[in-house]
Amino acid sequence: MNLSNLQPAEGSTKNRKRIGRGTGSGRGGTSTRGHKGAGSRSGYKSKVGFEGGQMPLQRRVPKVGFKNPNRVAYVGVNLDVIQGLAERFSLVSIDFDFMINHGLVSKNDLVKILGRGEITTKLEIKAHAFTATAQKAIESIGGSVVKL
Repeated sequence: MNLSNLQPAEGSTKNRKRIGRGTGSGRGGTSTRGHKGAGSRSGYKSKVGFEGGQMPLQRRVPKVGFKNPNRVAYVGVNLDVIQGLAERFSLVSIDFDFMINHGLVSKNDLVKILGRGEITTKLEIKAHAFTATAQKAIESIGGSVVKL
């Protein structure tokens, strides 16, 4: 085998449709454009979402709700998850970089510590926000919270 006798696998390639090459080709005459109308003319271009005059989908479906452009979205991390990490890696401090490295959050996220579960290890936790229950639980065992 060499470069001169390489060829694609059987049935993997098809010949393109040659349009407008006589009636014998099966695609002559109107050249697959049908009869008359804007679509048969040269230079025809329909608008995005145009459905031939029928009311388009984006106008049939009602507008609902409101998207607040100033919303701040946090990724929640619960105390039971933090406790599990603290036990597994015997930690004294958990910061944003540690959470990124262990797949809890991505680098563009804002982190909020949530109060589900129990925490028994004294930790210094650094995050963007804390719920009142999480902050109370961390500080009750002698830990500290640092808001980034």
